[in-house]
Amino acid sequence: MAFTMTGEVDLPADRETVWAKLNDPDVLKASIPGCQELEKTSDTSFAAVVALKIGPVKATFRGKVNLTDLKPPEGYRIAGEGDGGVAGFAKGGADVALSPSETGTKLAYNVDAQIGGKLAQLGGRLINGVAKKLADEFFANFARAVSGGTADAA
Repeated sequence: MAFTMTGEVDLPADRETVWAKLNDPDVLKASIPGCQELEKTSDTSFAAVVALKIGPVKATFRGKVNLTDLKPPEGYRIAGEGDGGVAGFAKGGADVALSPSETGTKLAYNVDAQIGGKLAQLGGRLINGVAKKLADEFFANFARAVSGGTADAA
């Protein structure tokens, strides 16, 4: 099952600060809902372990994330895939663009993803709702980290 999602968020910091935080594994780990581990394996790659509950399905995904098309501090393409065992798999990517705004920086994203296994059987409405909730949680946590707070103080 494939889905797409787009959105924008205004962050209270300049582009250089937002760019640095988007590439900081500690900030990302604290911002990603359910993230248990996030290890930088190269300048453009991470290994991650994320535990999520999506509807009735609980899964721990182990996966890899790669950054490509880097244009500091304007944005990049993030692509990844994760295996959740019997729960299924997820893979996809997002284009992330940073531009100046009146309050600091506007971060725009365009996500394309595919899921399979038990997760795909849950249906598009549930998956889209959960994906939006997780994106909202990530950006709320990330905005706190960018503004000098702690990302996990939710």
